[in-house]
Formats: sequence, structure tokens, C-alpha cells
Amino acid sequence: METLLLPFSPRFIVLTICAVLTALLIGIGLADRKIFDILLIPIVIFGALTLLGIRDLMQKGHAVLRNYPISAHIRFLLEEIRPEMRQYFFESEKDGMPFSRDIRAVVYQRAKMQLDKRPFGTQEDVYREGYEWMHHSVSPKTRAEEKFRVVVGGPDCKKPYSASVFNISAMSFGALSPNAVRALNAGAKMGGFAHDTGEGGFSPYHAEMGGDIIWEIGSGYFGCRHHDGTFDPEAFARVASADQIKMVELKISQGAKPGHGGVLPAAKVSEEISKIRGVAMGEDCISPASHRAFSTPIGMMQFVAEMRRLSGGKPAGFKLCIGHPWEFLAICKAMIETGIYPDFIVVDGNEGGTGAAPLEFMDHLGMPMREGVNFVHNALIGINARDRIKLGASGKIATAFDMARAMAIGADWCNSARGFMFSLGCIQSLSCHTDRCPTGVATQDPTRARALYVPLKIDRVHNYHHATLHSLAELIAAAGLEHPQQLRPIHFSQRNSTTEVKSFAQLYPSLRPGELLEGTEDPRFRDAWRMARAETFQPAP
Repeated sequence: METLLLPFSPRFIVLTICAVLTALLIGIGLADRKIFDILLIPIVIFGALTLLGIRDLMQKGHAVLRNYPISAHIRFLLEEIRPEMRQYFFESEKDGMPFSRDIRAVVYQRAKMQLDKRPFGTQEDVYREGYEWMHHSVSPKTRAEEKFRVVVGGPDCKKPYSASVFNISAMSFGALSPNAVRALNAGAKMGGFAHDTGEGGFSPYHAEMGGDIIWEIGSGYFGCRHHDGTFDPEAFARVASADQIKMVELKISQGAKPGHGGVLPAAKVSEEISKIRGVAMGEDCISPASHRAFSTPIGMMQFVAEMRRLSGGKPAGFKLCIGHPWEFLAICKAMIETGIYPDFIVVDGNEGGTGAAPLEFMDHLGMPMREGVNFVHNALIGINARDRIKLGASGKIATAFDMARAMAIGADWCNSARGFMFSLGCIQSLSCHTDRCPTGVATQDPTRARALYVPLKIDRVHNYHHATLHSLAELIAAAGLEHPQQLRPIHFSQRNSTTEVKSFAQLYPSLRPGELLEGTEDPRFRDAWRMARAETFQPAP
């Protein structure tokens, strides 16, 4: 009896209704041919739903469809639009990840040169644990009019580069659309700041617009590789000699997925990508997890020196997310042993962005940017090398406060990827990995990429950069300073509980110059320094 009543249970009633209505409508239409044409559309609709329900009952991939034919599709529909519903109707100004609505809004407003002020008072809970603030001065300075810059290039560099303190972080052509690359690079040229290519190669879309380029070389050596994927020094020298390329950067790891390689399937290797990256058509485009050009800290320093030589003496450095502390300290020991020092180091954090990465890598692998920047900053102080190596910070930087905070704990300049994506119109749809970007930013679909109108977006990229530095100048002046390089940990505080506040000077204590060489007792460095060896990345026993 229970089985006979199943078609009328809540689980199957929708299918039953559709089937009964289909049969009923067909019967009425056959009985009275004059109204059959009128009934044809509802017959097709309910008939199609009935067939869908039967298919749901027979398929084996989704248990919920077998138990709730037809009606379960409503669940999948709601699940599909859940991110948009949450973002548009339920998020507060401070909600939303990775970037809150408030942060996204201020980038949009600055990119469009619209009013970016807020009324009535802060929406932050200033007494919550983790709240941070910058100290102001009772004797503020007049806001500086200069475009804050930093000269990158140590004693071994023949062509130092005067870089803006705010630049476009590494994003590859392939991850970004041609129009996105064009707009970013042209905006960089207009504003006098730099554009990092990412590891996907120096594409014609970068070259077309003429903006300053930081050429990033990853483990796939795209644009400077032999057919077997090994590094090709002649190809590197040929590309790096371009006047547009101002610095060359070796990518060791990326914050969002450190220690993880990548594969672009052969089916997605277009003729254009094949030419730009120097990979064969019909073969997987592999970016290994580790480099083949070197395997030791000493070898890495020698490779950086070779990059500087082959580029004609341009600033050469590397980017990494800090993992094992002893590995970076092994690189420091290799600097001392070889006498080879990079001109710059960019520290990425595990909060950094990516087109696609495994969940575990994004959420739980790698050191956050602030701890990484401060660790590298202090390590370089500890080996008396901080004055010759400039330090960049990359990882969830979008506002002037983000920049000031990073520079207070050691950074000389900051890079932003997603901030500049927002300036292009990115709406944080979180579809970068699907090739279905709704704004034409992170896609290779030409019908989607055409939505990004380059001439308009060039201005918005430039405006965002200009307005962010304007805000930074106002913050610096309010603190009684004249340049962001004057920022120190004492200028910031963090609430650790409702009754306890610590300054960044307490949270991020500094090493003395040469302290690592003398033998430190600082627990952050003592054991890792002992374990570090210049000839290997493996720790000493």
C-alpha cells in the first residue's frame, strides 16, 4: 500500500502532477481537435518536465534527483545563484571574502574618480580582537605632492629602476584576457608605474601598450625555454634586452599555491599561447613545482646573477612565499658565501590571489604576507644586506592603509593584483577558473573579453593608482611623516583583547644589524639559522 502511495508523496508529487497534466491535456486535445493547437505549448512543457523526471529517476549520479525528481533541480538552481544572492542581498559592507563589499566599492569609486568618502562613522568594531589602526600626529605635515618612488638596484646593477611604491602584481596572459592585459599595461604607462607579467610570458599585449614591465620567469621558463622545457639563456637575453622591461624576476613560489605546479591541458594550448610561451601545440603546457635550472641556494644565487647579466645589468630578484624558515636563511647564507645579492625580493603571502588552486593550498599552506615580509626584512638586517636589497610586498593589498601597514613592517613597495582587477571591473564572481568571467577580465573567451572596453579601463587603472597614492600621502601626512619609507612598526597598533593593545613594535620585534652573523638568541631565527646551509635547501640535522 505504501508503495502505491509513493507517486503522491511530497518527493514524487511534482513528477506525478506533470505526468497527469500531460496525459490529461493530450486527451482533451485529441477529444476536441479545435483546441489542440492552443494546448500544444502546455503539452510540450509538461511533457518535457515528465521526461526530465523520468530521467532523474533512472540516472545514478545524483541521489537527491532520484529521490526528488524535477523538484531537486530547484536546489541546484539556488545553489548556482547562492553567491550572487549573498553578495547582492545579504552581505553587509564589511562582509564578503576575499574582499569585503566596502573594499571593492572604494576601488570602484577611485577607479571612476567618484566620491569615495563614507558618512556617519566607522562600521568597524574598534574593540574587537585583531582591530588595527595607524597613529596620527598632533603636528601633521602638509600632504606631499610627489609620486612616491623607490630606486631598485644594488651595487651590481648597471640599470637601476625608479619604481612606484604601488605596482601591478603578477598576473599572466592566459589567466587574464588580452583586453585586460592591454588596459593594465596602458594604465601603468599613463601613471608611471610597473606591470608584472606573471609567469605566462611577455606577450604582444604587454608590448603593444609600452608600459614598464617586470618580467617574471617561473619554473616553466615560458618565453625563454628550449623545446624540452629547460632554460634558454639566449632567448632570455633576447627578450630581456627590450627597453620596456625594467626588471627581471625569478618566481620561486606563489602565495596562493606555494609548492604547487600547474598544467594547461593540450586542448587549451592555442596557437597564440604556444607562440608566447614557447610550448608545442598538442602537448600539455607544464609548469613544474620546482626549478630545473638550479637545485641549491648557491645555484639559485648564481642563476639570479645570470639573469642580471643576460638582461644587460637590469635589477634582478626573486619572488616567494615563505615556507620553511631555514630555506630562506639558507638563501641568505648563499648570498654571503657567493657575494651575489639580488636587487630585490618580493614576498607573497598565502592570502594572495590566484586563478585556481586546491582548497588546502589556498587556506592552509604558506606564511601570511605580513609575517613573511617582516621575517625577510629582519633576516636581511641580520646579515647586513637590507640596505642593498629592496623588498616588495604582495598579498591582499588594495588600499592605502594596506600599503602603509606593509611598509611599516619592512616593505619598500607594494604590489596589487586583485585591486587592479577591481579597477578593470571585476565583480568578485569567483569564476576565474571557469573561463566564464562575467566582466571579460579573467577569460580567454573572445566573446566575453570584448565586454572589457580598453580605452575606458585604461583611465580607471590609472585613476585607481593615482587615488590610492593620494590617500597614502594623506595618511603619511596625518602621521607627521613625509614619505612612506619613514613608516615604522611604532606607527601601528593592534588590539589583542578588549583590554590589551600592542604596538607593531612589540608584535614584530627587529633584529640588530648583523645579529645573525654574530649569533642570535631570537627564537624566531636561532634554530632556523643553525639548520640553514648554503649548499642545500635541506636542514642540517
